[in-house]
Amino acid sequence: MSKKTKRYNGGRDPDEKFETSMIGKIALFLGPFMLGIVIFTIYPFINAFLMSFKENFSILRNTFSGWGLANYRKVLNDPIFLSGLKTTIKYVVIVVPISLIISIVIAVLLNNTRRFKAILQTAYFMPLVTSTAAISLVFRFIFANEGGLINKIITTLGQTQINFLGTNRWSEFVLYIFGIWNILPFTIILLLAGLQNIDPQYYTAAKVDGAKTLDIFTNITVPLLSPTIALVAIVNSISAFKVFDYVFQLYNKPGPGYNLYTIIYYIYEKFGGTKPQYGHAAAASIVLFFIIAVFTLLQRVLQKKTNY
Repeated sequence: MSKKTKRYNGGRDPDEKFETSMIGKIALFLGPFMLGIVIFTIYPFINAFLMSFKENFSILRNTFSGWGLANYRKVLNDPIFLSGLKTTIKYVVIVVPISLIISIVIAVLLNNTRRFKAILQTAYFMPLVTSTAAISLVFRFIFANEGGLINKIITTLGQTQINFLGTNRWSEFVLYIFGIWNILPFTIILLLAGLQNIDPQYYTAAKVDGAKTLDIFTNITVPLLSPTIALVAIVNSISAFKVFDYVFQLYNKPGPGYNLYTIIYYIYEKFGGTKPQYGHAAAASIVLFFIIAVFTLLQRVLQKKTNY
C-alpha cells in the first residue's frame, strides 16, 4: 500500500482496522452473555466452594467460626446424605440406560418412517415444552390411590387396587416411569439428528451384500451413532443426578417413607429448613459436583475406547 493511501486511511492498514472493528463487535455481542455466565454461574460456584469450608457459617451475619473440613466430615458421615446418594445413583443407573434404549428404538423407527413423520416428531417433542408441574399432576391422576386411571382399570378387571403413591416399592416405580418418560423427547430428538447425519451409502452397501435388518442396526447404525449416544448419556446422567422436581411435585416430600430422599433434596432442606446449615449444604453441593465430574469423565473414557 502506498504512503498516499495510508495517509487517506489515517495512517492505518485497512485490514488491521477491519480486524479491530470485528473484535469490538464480537466483544459487544458476547459481553452480555459472558457477564451473565460470570454473575450466575462462576460467582455462585466460587461462593459455594468457599462457603463449604466455613464452619458455623451464618449467611445473615456473614460470620463463621473458622476455616476447615468440618462440613465435609459432617456430610460424608451423615446417614441421610448417604441414603440420598444411594437413591440418586440408583435412579441414574435405572432411568438413563432404559430411556436411552427406548429412545434409540423410537428414533430409528421415526427415521425410517415416511408418512406423518413431521407429526410424529412433534408429538414426541411436545413433553419437552410442557410444564413439569402440569405433567406431574397428570401422573398423580394416573397413579392415584383413589380414582386413579390405572387403579380403575385394575378394579374393573376384578383385581385389588395398588397403592402406587403410598408405598415405598411402588412410589419408586412411579418415579422411574416419570423420569424415563420425561427424558425421552430430548433424547429422541438428538438421536434422530445423529441418525440423519449417517451417510445412506452405508445402508445401501449393506443391503447389496445381503445384510439383514438386525445386522445393519448392530453393525452400522449403533457404531456410527455412538458419539451421539455418548453425548446423550452424559447429558442425561448429569440431569438425573440432579433429580428433585419430580419427587417434590409428585409427593411434596421425599417419597411416602422418605425412600426417595435424593442429594438435591438433602441440599434443599439444608438451605431452606427450619435450622439452615449453609456450610453443610454447600459441602454437599461440591461433593455432588465432583461425583458428576468423575461420572462424566468415566463416560468420556469409555466413549473414546468405543469411538468409530
